Amino acid sequence: MLEQRIRHTGLRSRIVSAEEAQQWVKDGMTIAVSGFTKSGDAKAVLQALAKRVEQTGDKLRINLYSGASLGETDTILCEQQIIARRLPYQSEPRLRKSINLGEVQYTDQHLSHTAELLRSGCLGDIDLAIIEATAITETGGIIPTSSVGNSPIFVERAKRVIVEINLNTPIEFEGLHDIYLPKDRPNRLPIPITKVSDRIGTPDIPCNPDKIIGIVLSRHTDTPSNIVPADRDTQRMAEYILDFFEHEVRHGRLPHNLAPLQSGVGSVSNAVLSGLCNAPFENLEIYTEVMQDAVFELFQSGKVAFASASSFTLSKSMTEHVNASLSKYREKIILRPQEISNHPEVVRRLGVIAINTALEVDIYGNVNSTHVSGTHMMNGIGGSGDFARNAALTIFVTKSIAKDGRISSIVPFVTHVDHSEHDVDIVVTEQGIADLRGLAPRERATVMIEKLAHPFYKDELLYYFNRALTYGGHTPHILEEALSWHKRFADTGDMRQFRGLADVVGRDRRISSHTGRSIKGISRPL
Repeated sequence: MLEQRIRHTGLRSRIVSAEEAQQWVKDGMTIAVSGFTKSGDAKAVLQALAKRVEQTGDKLRINLYSGASLGETDTILCEQQIIARRLPYQSEPRLRKSINLGEVQYTDQHLSHTAELLRSGCLGDIDLAIIEATAITETGGIIPTSSVGNSPIFVERAKRVIVEINLNTPIEFEGLHDIYLPKDRPNRLPIPITKVSDRIGTPDIPCNPDKIIGIVLSRHTDTPSNIVPADRDTQRMAEYILDFFEHEVRHGRLPHNLAPLQSGVGSVSNAVLSGLCNAPFENLEIYTEVMQDAVFELFQSGKVAFASASSFTLSKSMTEHVNASLSKYREKIILRPQEISNHPEVVRRLGVIAINTALEVDIYGNVNSTHVSGTHMMNGIGGSGDFARNAALTIFVTKSIAKDGRISSIVPFVTHVDHSEHDVDIVVTEQGIADLRGLAPRERATVMIEKLAHPFYKDELLYYFNRALTYGGHTPHILEEALSWHKRFADTGDMRQFRGLADVVGRDRRISSHTGRSIKGISRPL
């Protein structure tokens, strides 16, 4: 068993326990760990560290870098107040609370940017990298498990490396990864990916064996994804998007196999991908950061020809299926570093269709993906910005209301901008789908209100927009009222003001001279 897992004979003597390895973590260090969307994250050493701090009461604070969100490790470390700084993404409620209290300094980054910032020296030195692995090769190369994330750049830049060999991971993971790191700037060569299935690197992460100070044997499992089943509203949004795809194919704007698809983590994105199982599209390709359950459902239905990502994020049952069938998927899947899976150059070259989730969208198409009420961090921008600006077609989805109607997701002005109107093509709620391509701001507002707003808020939005028009400007606003809905919610717990006054504001439905036509909920100018 160990001969297969640790093939570099000189490294077998460096096996230590997690309890021994955690002693190498010192106060003030910058620790970089494998892990992307709770998959392939280093678990044993940091959890042993948290246990030691809990038992001894030691005061220890570290800067923690990763690929994206970790599993339960983020929560365990946060409970012991070990994390001083965190980047580039997180999704754990306990850590989120500490961030919003100011106890943890959080740097929310585009996921393709972290490697470049490390390469340039902007983020300082990495004292120690802890990487989960399937095996170590004869030359010291590290074979990742269910994610690649930022592990290659962490190994390259770290002063020292600990490898966690996870004995629960199938040895068949070997050969699934494609590790490629761009060279330093300037005069960097283009990334030579011209199709989703291109392999351009090595199957393992190159590592000088002298850097590896310890190897920990682990049997921890990834935290399974808890994908909320699609409800009626979510399913309706998925249907709008699938109808839109058919519409674009009929008009010659998309090929019959669409274009490479990217979808963020979430029930709507998963529902869209699941819906493709019964849609009239064949030989689909996936170029994304995360493969969810629906991607493997598409493989099982014969709809997908190839998929490229940086990690798996799967339910417990799908994890068991995939782990038992890796040899079957070997010729159909690639896991890449996140700076490649999310690289703007590649996303634009391939002409990706990107589907991501918004917290709120304003009437002009600006999207807030990260900050509740403009101040409190939810998770982070993740890869949505990498894809939104560079995709051939950028789609954002959100339910039109939240908290039983007390919050509208379509607002006069977003409280925080992650994706400006220039990066947003399509917006979808359960009320409809708005195609904003080629529209001027006043036209966008017309379509957004008519197609996407919930009936609770449509008249209020019209009332705001019509009065804003009297102020003039290319993008009309009433500055003293633009964020009043959020203030009203903070004061009263409800954004609504004109309840019962629909007849009064109904006379203000003269919203502009823009005329549109509707095709299955799709609005376009004549």
